[in-house]
Amino acid sequence: MVNSNANALGIIFPNSYDGLVPELVAERLMASIPFAGRYRMVDFILSSMVNCGIDNVSLIVRKNYHSLMDHLGSGREWDLTRKYGGLNIVPPFASTGVKVYNGRVEALASVLDFLRDAKEKYVVLSEANLAVNFDFKGMLNAHIESGADVTIAYTQQEIPQGLMKPFDITKDLYYTLNMDSNGRVQEIRINPEDEGIQNLSMNIYIIERELLVRQITDAYVRGLVYFDRDLLAPNLDKLNVQGFLFDGYLARITDMKSYFDENMKLLKDENLDGLFGGNPIYTKIRDDNPTRYINGSHVKNVMAADGCMIEGEVENSILFRGVKVGRGARVKNCVLMQDTVVEPGASVEYVISDKDVTITEGKEIRGEDSFPVYVAKYRRV
Repeated sequence: MVNSNANALGIIFPNSYDGLVPELVAERLMASIPFAGRYRMVDFILSSMVNCGIDNVSLIVRKNYHSLMDHLGSGREWDLTRKYGGLNIVPPFASTGVKVYNGRVEALASVLDFLRDAKEKYVVLSEANLAVNFDFKGMLNAHIESGADVTIAYTQQEIPQGLMKPFDITKDLYYTLNMDSNGRVQEIRINPEDEGIQNLSMNIYIIERELLVRQITDAYVRGLVYFDRDLLAPNLDKLNVQGFLFDGYLARITDMKSYFDENMKLLKDENLDGLFGGNPIYTKIRDDNPTRYINGSHVKNVMAADGCMIEGEVENSILFRGVKVGRGARVKNCVLMQDTVVEPGASVEYVISDKDVTITEGKEIRGEDSFPVYVAKYRRV
């Protein structure tokens, strides 16, 4: 594990962008959505923080956080079981009189006492809808060298369609940045629909802790809600806000189609290396046998986690832990989450199955590449 002793603490907002994938967050939050065979979305940002020496990380949750607590536990897999700092899950109503938050200002207002008492000089803020192997140490160094008040990570890409489709505009905001030649942010655009390559914010920020406390205290008193829209965007002339370009591999979950596509992209070696080829990504350990391929099975271009048993035919698919494919069953272009069972003779194509789903014997379920079929958790079809 990389230990560079960064003088920063991390804060992750696990419920952000839940509204983009309502099917997947009925009983969980964005941060605990399964991804890439054996991981949860939170693993990528959390591991990236730990790999860069951030060993004091808080997750400010809003709702449906039981699965996240079960996954993270004490933080042992991320080496976050510490006497000071470590892993801290902050539930709603953690402080007297604080309501369930809507935006980052309200969320951070609920932990102001924690921020005031912390020893670290900087705070790293992030969402959890990104699967990325991120260099927080490089961003922190760039922040310090530039003398910025705030640094925002961004990518250069087209705005995903999943972000631009109609949804609750008061909760799921996205931002693009306009910068000058020195990298200083001149304008933060909120929910634009511009075509072509844009400077799309990753919603990852670095700010000095004492400045954050002052800004949040003032913003909360004035009834402000959103960190970007209400605090940063109107004050770009007063605050030195710098952009930090990330040009590595990034999977951004914006809707069910993007969830399916981003999983399927990992069947290509270059994408797999882009996500996992750098520092390690840690996750909860489940002791299980290696995947078993029974005589007569046919497998082509498959990512299969431990504990799977394959007797049938599987092609171009992601199989999470404990998936079972019966004899004579066909699985093609699918994402099957943990402990899914495809019984003998069943056929599934372009399907996303949640945990503990059973596709009964002889059944056929077929979606399309443009519209994969989703089967909810615990369903027996």
